[in-house]
Amino acid sequence: MKKIKGEDLTALIDRLASTRTVYAPVLEPGEAYYAYRPVTAGREAALDFGNTRVSVKQLFLPRSERLFSYRTEGENKVFDVPSTTERRVVFGVRPCDARSLTMLDGVFQNDRYADPYYLGRRKNTVLVGLGCAAPSATCFCTSLGGGPFDTAGLDVLLTPVPGGYLVETLTDAGKALMEDASLTDATAEEEAQAAGTKAEATRQADTLPLDGLKERLDVAFDHPVWAQIPEKCLGCGVCTFLCPTCHCFDVCDAGNSEAGSRERIWDSCLFPLYTLHASGHNPRPTAKERYRQRVMHKFKYFVDRLGCTACVGCGRCVVNCPVNLDIREVTKTIRDQITGG
Repeated sequence: MKKIKGEDLTALIDRLASTRTVYAPVLEPGEAYYAYRPVTAGREAALDFGNTRVSVKQLFLPRSERLFSYRTEGENKVFDVPSTTERRVVFGVRPCDARSLTMLDGVFQNDRYADPYYLGRRKNTVLVGLGCAAPSATCFCTSLGGGPFDTAGLDVLLTPVPGGYLVETLTDAGKALMEDASLTDATAEEEAQAAGTKAEATRQADTLPLDGLKERLDVAFDHPVWAQIPEKCLGCGVCTFLCPTCHCFDVCDAGNSEAGSRERIWDSCLFPLYTLHASGHNPRPTAKERYRQRVMHKFKYFVDRLGCTACVGCGRCVVNCPVNLDIREVTKTIRDQITGG
């Protein structure tokens, strides 16, 4: 096991920022939350944060992006497609966020479709993770197969120890990134301390009983519980926009015969217009149908299609819901009121 001192990690970020784009959590000016932003120096990176408000997903599936633009030049149409070949490094990625990207990979690259925009960014980005030594009370990553020091989706994992971080290089890209870092051998005491930190963090992470939930949802589509659960839901969509695995989007065209563009923007299954047909018919006319779709997609449909639950237990939806509609309570209600199939 290797170790990097705090000041040496800062120096590494300085060097990397001179050759590629480096993202790290920073405190938003005038706000009380952190976000992934480009940094030009290691001192700008905040690696003692709880979690960012918006997940790292936005660096791969931006909330708004131009897919292409066009213009007319004489008799020809000229198309411009944005490049996704920029070399990037993201520091301070929490394990839950990295795990969410492994789920989105299955959405944006499958047997029928490969999204060049998402995949281009994934290919050219190295993820340096930061283990969670003190999980929030709203975290439940251990219940979804992850953990405060899960390595899924990461190239490098940093584990905090006094004076710096233990370094685990997990992929070839991660090894290449850390080649010129000032690493030393970790002592047995530091490795033991890191192991204790991991065990304690795992113990602290809230455990959400999910046994039998999928079997209940298999037979729950018409159950009366769906009229009860979303009674206080405002349909604001904050839970879906902040969720690291939600990926609904809309595609909009703007322009005329001379010039224009095609844009992709985030959308939400909780919005009334999301399923509105051109005929005026809406198959999900109320919060009941829309919230049912959100829960069924995460804990049933995604499992049926990709073999995993579309939730990583980051707790963002719990923290930010304006009416305290807690997904942990929702799943408990389903387990309590629905008989499994």
